[in-house]
Amino acid sequence: MPERRMLASAVLYACAYSRTAAPLRAVSQAVVASRPVVMNALDTTPATLSRRAAALVAVTAMSATTAHAEGNAYPRMVIETTQGNMEFELWDDVAPKHVKNILTLAKQGFFDGQAFHRIIPGFVIQGGDPNTKLGYGPGGTLEGGDKSKQRTWGRGGPGYNVPAEFNERLHEFGVLSMARSADPNSAGSQFFVCLGRLTSLDNKYTVFGKLTKGEEVLRKIGAAKTVAGDIPETRQGIQRIDQL
Repeated sequence: MPERRMLASAVLYACAYSRTAAPLRAVSQAVVASRPVVMNALDTTPATLSRRAAALVAVTAMSATTAHAEGNAYPRMVIETTQGNMEFELWDDVAPKHVKNILTLAKQGFFDGQAFHRIIPGFVIQGGDPNTKLGYGPGGTLEGGDKSKQRTWGRGGPGYNVPAEFNERLHEFGVLSMARSADPNSAGSQFFVCLGRLTSLDNKYTVFGKLTKGEEVLRKIGAAKTVAGDIPETRQGIQRIDQL
């Protein structure tokens, strides 16, 4: 009986942790929530229960150490756009290299004057390419713009790559993730923000943050009129990115 009480306590502890420690909804939280321990109901000997209780406690403790420390807030940043501001928390517990990279580039003014060059309704808005600083016409539309510059959009970067940090966080509305080529380790400066639940991207692109304020701005940019190639007809500018 003491072993069964120990098991029950461990289960309650695991459930409590999965509800409170991670920043995502329950379906996308820590390992404890996404990968539950399955037990054989027929094997209830005290020794087996004791071993399983100890294992469950160990798994829960290990997950707790990888989750962001309680009371230690995530770093935050704001993307100032021509449609308004969007604020994000940055998940340095699962993608520390990507968080450091975007904050370093922001501090250098790398994103100042860029634009979102790819918008697919219900899918993503994509930005972070320095080539997008040039190409739109004087009225902020593609009309009268420099087509040779426009053809370079989506190809620019900082001149280096960031190794992949694929993790268990889900691609859902407002999630910030890193764009890349076919090479998993080819991320640089281009990022995208999800406009819906995108299961096909999970564990294939590095998720590193989520929108905390400015949902109406994201939806407005995501609804912008586009032309062939998912290019916004009217410039959807990134004025600057700053750490908060």
